[in-house]
Amino acid sequence: MTAENTKKIAIVTGASKGIGRAIAIELARDGAYVVVNYMGDKDGAQQTLVMVEDAGGQGEIYQFDVRDGAATEKVVTDIGDRLGGIDILVNNAGIIADGLFMMMSTENWQSVIDTSLNGFYNMTRPVIEKMVRKRQGAVVSISSASSLMANRGQANYAAAKAGLNAASRSVAAEVARLGIRLNIVAPGLIETEMIDKAPKEQIKEMIPMARIGKAEEVAKVVRFLCSDDASYITGQVISVNGGMF
Repeated sequence: MTAENTKKIAIVTGASKGIGRAIAIELARDGAYVVVNYMGDKDGAQQTLVMVEDAGGQGEIYQFDVRDGAATEKVVTDIGDRLGGIDILVNNAGIIADGLFMMMSTENWQSVIDTSLNGFYNMTRPVIEKMVRKRQGAVVSISSASSLMANRGQANYAAAKAGLNAASRSVAAEVARLGIRLNIVAPGLIETEMIDKAPKEQIKEMIPMARIGKAEEVAKVVRFLCSDDASYITGQVISVNGGMF
């Protein structure tokens, strides 16, 4: 499948469900051709693609693991060459493996870092190489409120997301003059599978707006940051959290 030459080409990692799915749909509504990445949930990715098409958009699904640098390099080359470049990258893929730090296994520490932080490097570096040729592009990475405030049991997740914030801001400064923008969206508590088992009524008491956010509310902020309307915004961390801090 090929995209129309007038469409922006967008890659959304971890887009088989939740916030990633909502972002893929929102970018499609804004006219982008969306590459829906998944690692294991092919059925979910196909469902996302159907929803992209129902929203009037076009796209395709693409299986790869953001932790695999060789694989992501190959993917970016294929998509860039086949579709004529990459205009938008949304680094959404991430996992949680919560637990108290003194009891946290090396595997649980490393797997979270590898997905969110090393995944950012593996995807963003080759994508920026493509964007430099066109001297334009937007990268938005999905962080978390945990990167900005203490949260018991999430030392690994907080470290990965805080590193993601810092890396994004540094790279933003490096490529700003080349027409490439990098920003970060840090959601608070959002209605996704990640919080299915959380005590939601207690959680609401922590949030000034007294409700849990929707994935679509995060997606609309991402859409804006990827658009030309945000042409003078780069290196920023935007919180979408109902006023938690």
